[in-house]
Amino acid sequence: MDWISPRSLKRLGMLNMNQRNVDYIARYNVRASYPLVDNKLKTKLVVAEYGVKTPKLLQVVKQQHEISRFREMAEDLAGFAIKPAKGSGGKGITVITGRDEDYFVKASGARVGAPVLERHLTNILAGLYSLAGTPDVAIVENLVVSHPSVAKYSHQGVPDIRIVVFQGYPIMAMLRLATTASDGKANLHQGAVGVGLDIGTGKSLNAVQFNRPITLHPDTGSELENIRIDAWGEMLEMASRCYEATGLGYMGVDLVVDANEGPLLLELNARPGLAIQMANGRGLLPRLRAVESLKRPHFTPLERANYAMETFPDL
Repeated sequence: MDWISPRSLKRLGMLNMNQRNVDYIARYNVRASYPLVDNKLKTKLVVAEYGVKTPKLLQVVKQQHEISRFREMAEDLAGFAIKPAKGSGGKGITVITGRDEDYFVKASGARVGAPVLERHLTNILAGLYSLAGTPDVAIVENLVVSHPSVAKYSHQGVPDIRIVVFQGYPIMAMLRLATTASDGKANLHQGAVGVGLDIGTGKSLNAVQFNRPITLHPDTGSELENIRIDAWGEMLEMASRCYEATGLGYMGVDLVVDANEGPLLLELNARPGLAIQMANGRGLLPRLRAVESLKRPHFTPLERANYAMETFPDL
């Protein structure tokens, strides 16, 4: 892997925070579209109309009295995920991966009873994890079982793939791997590993943790330089479809590869971070400007994905 320093990245067209906020988010993201991505339930419903699959919805809890149905619904489930609809940064997400008699087993291995999960649902409804502390809705989804081809690289958490999409074009991607430091979450700020992915092939380029280059996963010891994501073209097309679904010109699309269902959309982000540039060893600006300078935009998600795979590896 060829590591490029942050100072060198500036010469390679690194997008900074101010440019991102003013030139791309403010300019290309219509404010009316924000509720579609800031609310996971609304996201699930709108992308389904555009052929983008998400984890199966098991229950929606909107009011306190509906919590009583949760215990009955979860009685025979081995695994599921509870999420606040308006949560951010992974806050408030509880993942259950198994059962031990009357107890639910969390991804960390901790055992909790149904009353603990019911209190968690109450906290979600009260807005404890929502973006503005406003009352929220809880959603219960099918447990995502990561495909073995990518699961082996992560530690106590489902790895996901972040794709930055601009005007419907997937322009840069990375694989995010959970670590002990990130508490099983694929969040780079908390210590997850970011592996840059070649937009043309889905193969790994560079890997970073806390913006420093690494070649091995800190917990599993897995080598990170020969990773290749299957169904890469399909995933880029899925990410591209989210443009029609939301109308957002600049966003992050987070996908997972489920062992049974294949690629699934986890969530969308209208303000994707910039660490993806460190993981890729190159800046976003040349690709953003290439899209902006197109005389004739491509009108279908498949055309845009193919254009990205052919054009962006050289930028």
